[in-house]
Amino acid sequence: MSRKNRFVALTLAGALALTFGACSSSNTAAPGASGGGSVACNVGITMPTRTLERWINDGEQLQSKLKGAGCTVDLQYADNKVDQQISQIQNQIAGGAKILVIAAIDGTALGPVLEQAGKQQIKVIAYDRLINKSANVDYYATFDNYKVGQLQGNFLKDQLKLDTATTPITFEAFAGSPDDNNAKFFFSGAWDVLLPYVTKGTLVIPSGKSPKSNDQWTTLGIPAWASDKAQAEMDNRLSSNYAGGKKVQAVLSPNDSLAIGIEASLKSAGYKVGTDWPLVTGQDGDKANVKAILAGEQSMTVWKDTRKLGDQVFSMIQEIVGGKTVTVNDTKTYDNGVKVVPSFLLTPEVVTKDTVKSKLVDSGFLKASDIGL
Repeated sequence: MSRKNRFVALTLAGALALTFGACSSSNTAAPGASGGGSVACNVGITMPTRTLERWINDGEQLQSKLKGAGCTVDLQYADNKVDQQISQIQNQIAGGAKILVIAAIDGTALGPVLEQAGKQQIKVIAYDRLINKSANVDYYATFDNYKVGQLQGNFLKDQLKLDTATTPITFEAFAGSPDDNNAKFFFSGAWDVLLPYVTKGTLVIPSGKSPKSNDQWTTLGIPAWASDKAQAEMDNRLSSNYAGGKKVQAVLSPNDSLAIGIEASLKSAGYKVGTDWPLVTGQDGDKANVKAILAGEQSMTVWKDTRKLGDQVFSMIQEIVGGKTVTVNDTKTYDNGVKVVPSFLLTPEVVTKDTVKSKLVDSGFLKASDIGL
């Protein structure tokens, strides 16, 4: 090779190495590789399930960014089975992962497998769900989950005009999966807004499912965030407590998957949009729910632009492999029972029928054709 060509080759190689910081600092060979060459950022990603649209999008978008930067990526979905997720993480550790990105199914079940990761100095990023009871969680990337609940609670407060209401308003509240640490923050944010109106009788809960404090949120929890379980629970509340023409006027649903089940129950019970349909909250901006918002069946969703979450985790990985200080903006809030996990919180926002196009479509988060626009 001539001196000129050798210089060009070395320059190109250097440029490629710089595209992802110090990714090649790991000397672990790729699984199945025939040589001892370095691997750029061997990353294991485990997501809870493919049954919810958002987890598919989150996993695939982060995988795409990492692969585009030359990383080896193992993306797994655990079908909402804790044992399966543990097995997947074990396989990723055995496969040479240096960084694990985990959206936990059960926030308390991963301690032993993460202890294995810690012994091998593998960095762990909790993705959107805090991992509890483990010292081997290095960082947490999520949205401001308490703020999510506040946005839902304040939406209901404003729409129902609770400060000036002169007659009681019938209301039902739901909470997320009891094994998801985020669900506590969602409910607490909303309940801090709404509980005072329940206490003074402005909001009346015919089912009696009314926690006296945020700490009792699990009494309203719907396991695995399952739409069918939310539907069954709403069916039971309506049939048992809303006889004789009594109607529910508002429902606190912490996310879109529960909202879909609640809305199906309302339809089965004969509620009609434009006549007696209640306010229903949500979160995530799933396509089916955005269609429901446009149809008047759901009042709002709290949109968490998960592309930004993926970008933030990508940046964290860049900083880790580059030996830089990882950027966080919260070092006090997220105590997992063993340590306060350094966190980066992104800001969620409300989307209603009037802002679907400007926020979700114009930003490229959804295609107009996907939601009938």
